[in-house]
Amino acid sequence: MTDLLSLDTAALAEGYRSKRFSPVEVVEAALTRAEAVNPAVNAFTLIDREAGREAAKASEARWSAGTPVGPLDGMPFTVKDNVLWKDRPARRGSRSVGDAPAAENAPSVDRLIEAGAVPFAKTTLPEFGWKGLGDSPLTGLTRNPWDTRMTTGGSSAGAAAAAALGIGPLHIGTDGAGSIRIPAAFCGIFGHKPSYSRVPAYPPSPFGIVSHLGPMSRSVTDAAAMLSAVARPDPRDIDSLWTEPQDYTLNLDEGVRGLRFAWSPRLGYADGLDPEVEALCADATRAFSESGGVLEDADPAFSDPTDILRVLWRTGAWLVLRDIPEERWSELDPGFVAEGQEGSKLAGADFVRAANARAANYTAAARFHQSHDLLLTPTLSIPAFEVGHNTPPDGRYGDDWLNWTPYSYPFDLTLQPAATVPCGLTKSGLPVGLQIVGAMGRDDLVLRAARAFEKARPWATIDESRVRH
Repeated sequence: MTDLLSLDTAALAEGYRSKRFSPVEVVEAALTRAEAVNPAVNAFTLIDREAGREAAKASEARWSAGTPVGPLDGMPFTVKDNVLWKDRPARRGSRSVGDAPAAENAPSVDRLIEAGAVPFAKTTLPEFGWKGLGDSPLTGLTRNPWDTRMTTGGSSAGAAAAAALGIGPLHIGTDGAGSIRIPAAFCGIFGHKPSYSRVPAYPPSPFGIVSHLGPMSRSVTDAAAMLSAVARPDPRDIDSLWTEPQDYTLNLDEGVRGLRFAWSPRLGYADGLDPEVEALCADATRAFSESGGVLEDADPAFSDPTDILRVLWRTGAWLVLRDIPEERWSELDPGFVAEGQEGSKLAGADFVRAANARAANYTAAARFHQSHDLLLTPTLSIPAFEVGHNTPPDGRYGDDWLNWTPYSYPFDLTLQPAATVPCGLTKSGLPVGLQIVGAMGRDDLVLRAARAFEKARPWATIDESRVRH
């Protein structure tokens, strides 16, 4: 018997078309698995059976009549809990946010529903998405399905766990400093941070000038189909008005022959790369040369942007924290409070200086891509570590999560598209990710390279039965 949750969107659509199974059956399977595994992984803040079933029945009627909206009709999807889904709360991982239902959908949710996709759950994140981990005072610890003793990473923590377990093919993630790519790498799935404002955002994030929305999925083809639906202008996001609708599934299988790849294991400044991660990633890069690409070692000529990110991040944290009554700060993640308090010491001029400082790295990256189509790096310095910690408990990365994520946030600052593909498992069985970075606006090329890698080096998936209580 076919495991419906192992199928990608193309196979699901073919099954709907041939009437071998229906959207109702697929959504029921997703709901059943979500409820079965959530006690072990804690990926969901809300599982809405009624909404999932109602939308699935409407989709089933369209398929039965031969009038599906498009290729995503009847495809289950989840919504990260800092993204609005009308009539459901968006508590953003915080006790300080009430249960008031959202008055409208976020643009990405609107576009997926318009495409006939079926929302059925909201997923966990750390408080206000402030860090690259998956725990919050509101929902507790989100655990990695590959080993529930380990973290998923974050901030799109629940989305990554759900995708890894096949609980629906499509998942909305957000990424301001790596929040799609970090958990995707730790959980062994595909995650794509699009070019800045390719996917409209509303309401604006407190980390808005570096914040991106994008797809998380088990397969590149699913992510490309999802991006095609959500990457459209929306009048609620002034930055999104430049983007043109595009079908990212076209030319996805053209391969990489003749493309110029640069492998940069340290970006010229990053320290602390785990030897096992480096070996797996270095081996993975050979898939591109074996597929006809041109591969060489080269670093983009930009400087360590950590201090720039800190100013922008802390300012955003203070923007949120100052609106929460101080008597409630004890209910918040102490790390978030500390970031906000540091942000309170910064002046407007500090923010403008940091925002402008991004330009030098943006220019350096643009020049780099004149001679290299795509940049390859490790996604993270390390595999997943013990849940409940911001850094590995052995102390080798200090107490700051940015110390083990030096490859993710530079490309939020430069606004470029960047994706992570699973490139192997450590000796202890934990996934490792390889990052593929393209020039600004070249999401199509990043997806094409990711798809070529997926075909050359198919990645492992989880047996969901292993994580049930």
